[in-house]
Amino acid sequence: MAITEQELAQAEARMAETRAAGHAVSARYDRRRSRVVVALNTGVELTFPTRIAEGLADASPESLAEIEISPAGLGLHWPKLDADLYVPGLLQGVFGSKQWMARQLGAEGGRARTEAKVAASRLNGRKGGRPRKHASA
Repeated sequence: MAITEQELAQAEARMAETRAAGHAVSARYDRRRSRVVVALNTGVELTFPTRIAEGLADASPESLAEIEISPAGLGLHWPKLDADLYVPGLLQGVFGSKQWMARQLGAEGGRARTEAKVAASRLNGRKGGRPRKHASA
């Protein structure tokens, strides 16, 4: 499939617009605070704990210390971990893939202790507990 001049110009315009919102000019790992610190061209400094980012949570400090910035400044790459994060996504609170983020939100909800969950659990317990799963034939 050939790319037309118009499509190329549109793609370059989208890239320029994305970069204008902020792109990384430096990135480092703060070992003392277990956080990644990303300096943007806008003067904003983005800091986040490694435990909330896909691929970084269980990594060693040595692996986290080596961070590469993509030529456009829109991507962060940890070569020793083969992990990548998208800078515009980080600015929107996206710290991983859709599937990974959904798992994190589901786990968070599962840990929540609300009155409704406690009441449902008690009622379920009075009925004999959680229903058994039946094997399908």
